[in-house]
Amino acid sequence: MSAILLRRVAAAPSLLVLSGLITAIPATAWAQSPEPAVDSVQGVSVTARKEEAPTEGRASYRAGRSRTATGLALTPRETPQAISTITRSQLDDFGLGTVNDALAFAPGVTVERVETDRTYYSARGFDIDNFQLDGIGLPFTNGAQWGEVDTLVYDRIDVLRGANGLLTGTGLPSATINFVRKKPTSAFQASGGLTLGSWNKVRLEGDVSGALNADGSVRGRLVGAAQDSDSYLDRHGKRLYTLYGAVDIDLSRHTTLSLGWLERESRARSPFWGALPMNYTNGAQTDYDVSTNTAADWTWWNNKERRLTAELSHDFGQGWQLRTGLTHRSNKSDSELLYVFGTPVQGNAAGLYGYPSAFRGDYMQDLLHLQASGPFSLAGRQHEAVVGANWAKEDATELSGYASYAGSRFTDLGAMLDNWDGRFAKPAMDASFAGSSFDLERRGVYGAARFSLSDAVKLITGAQLLHIRSSGLSYGVPHVYDATRLTPYLGAVWTLTPALAAYASHTQIYKPQTEVSADGKPLAPVRGSNAEVGLKADLLDRKLSLQAAVFRTRQDGLAGDATWVEGRNVYSATDARSQGIELEATGRVAEGVELSASLTHTDIEDADGQDTRTFLPRDTARVSVRYAATDRLSTTAAVRWQSAIHRDIGGVRATQDSHALLDVGASYQIDKHWKVSAQIRNLTDQKYINSLYWDQAFYGAPRHGQVSVNWTY
Repeated sequence: MSAILLRRVAAAPSLLVLSGLITAIPATAWAQSPEPAVDSVQGVSVTARKEEAPTEGRASYRAGRSRTATGLALTPRETPQAISTITRSQLDDFGLGTVNDALAFAPGVTVERVETDRTYYSARGFDIDNFQLDGIGLPFTNGAQWGEVDTLVYDRIDVLRGANGLLTGTGLPSATINFVRKKPTSAFQASGGLTLGSWNKVRLEGDVSGALNADGSVRGRLVGAAQDSDSYLDRHGKRLYTLYGAVDIDLSRHTTLSLGWLERESRARSPFWGALPMNYTNGAQTDYDVSTNTAADWTWWNNKERRLTAELSHDFGQGWQLRTGLTHRSNKSDSELLYVFGTPVQGNAAGLYGYPSAFRGDYMQDLLHLQASGPFSLAGRQHEAVVGANWAKEDATELSGYASYAGSRFTDLGAMLDNWDGRFAKPAMDASFAGSSFDLERRGVYGAARFSLSDAVKLITGAQLLHIRSSGLSYGVPHVYDATRLTPYLGAVWTLTPALAAYASHTQIYKPQTEVSADGKPLAPVRGSNAEVGLKADLLDRKLSLQAAVFRTRQDGLAGDATWVEGRNVYSATDARSQGIELEATGRVAEGVELSASLTHTDIEDADGQDTRTFLPRDTARVSVRYAATDRLSTTAAVRWQSAIHRDIGGVRATQDSHALLDVGASYQIDKHWKVSAQIRNLTDQKYINSLYWDQAFYGAPRHGQVSVNWTY
């Protein structure tokens, strides 16, 4: 019980089936022209590779080029890993206003909503710790996202599954999520919107962009959103503020300076800290009302982020480009919270305890990156290379204050928890204090090359040399490690036809750990490997993309569940294996019909071959469709299904059965400037548990909806 509390304070199937299907498709269905032949050789001349294009303004759900995997601007078919993109069109069509909403649509990603204001993400059986901003690594301090993140500032979200130690620190085998920001435009454009929704939701947003001088050499963009809403949860509500600005300055024909600024704030009223107990003392699973909330009426949690970026890009000609930049990020978290824990007696509140606390966390990150990329000639063929270096420094300070009667019996609940009105006397939380103070530094150099072995075969090799160091304490536990590691990367893509390619990739896994073993020392770093093979195809004149992946991952020495021993969390190292298959189709399947569909299956076992991490669904299916019925009217539908999950807690089991969520929507273009749209989420009013990532959980939102009016110039 206490172990979990202190931790929360701190914060094989085959491709033969698809291959057979592809073979059976008539030749007329395949793309009639391949991707631009940037690799073809004209003697030894050098051709510049086409750069990434924004998804903004494109109706298609099909992704374009991305630098997320290797730093090279590759199409999905050229990338030797499974990669998916949530485009701006998808975000708008389905009203995906937050990152949590968006990633719930991403193939294979599990959004672990453990609290109202804390979320973890998983893929392929493991936590996602690798995050990027415009291709530059920017990890979360504690592996979790605190507060809500608005998607309005982003052009798209790339999800690269599998290990990616080349660009993003350590080679974790889950996924890398790359948030690609909107960029200033030369042509003037402006838009705004008003959204009204369930539980008194009110949202205002605006976006304006264009040239700031006569010749267009200076371009700017300003994006803002404000939102206030109550919640389906008792007493809970939230205010969100986001303001983003960007300026691009052409210093010369070949050199551009890009400046960016972001302010984001989330203010939560009566938020969860922890969540609902999952079992009674008799072993039966609890079944509260969906609206049940353990937060007191005086509790709050504010999270604020400020991000400043500066990047200089230079085109040397002959396809070679240089990017160098600095990112400064600060996060502040302030709260007064009430943690309710224990095992209740069925029919009353006996066995529950209250733990009030005031918390403040300050986190500062500075990141410097340097990257050069371009083509080169060797042995009469054209190839591509990227080299770079990065440095990151992070300082974290956390302080928790506790009340003198922390851990006392929670007698104010009444007969049943779901009848509680939130009244609990607010104490002075100054009887005792605990906290963290640690710093983290990463230094890395990397390089990769895409060799054109033939017109059909491309080989990508690379490696990163990483030095990572940390010092300090986190709630009495040493946050100390110092390690240097070379992480190699190997991938190959074989073009079978102008529209079909096979690929394979392999990389090693290495991650230092701060969890402490029984001897009081941090566990040894996680080591392992990740291998993946797959097929990628473009159909219907390259309007529809298909991909299938089979993966296998092992991690040795991974920290398991915590055990409370003599006043501290103690961990033992465990080995885990993950393997599975992913299928995905994205793009236009018929005139006016855009599709994004995926099916994933994952097996996760320990070293003895027993199922582990059972809180993660083994199977997921996601389908989202937009149908343009007329030039003005379009409709949307999305289904998200997952298999059953469970967690064993103190000898009893908490279970969430398999379930599906159905969302529907429609939009009508009144004229060239005005559009009205509506969405209904969880149309069937399914009751379900958000996550069993922890031993406490709460229920997902019941049926709810929103109506938006948008204006575009």
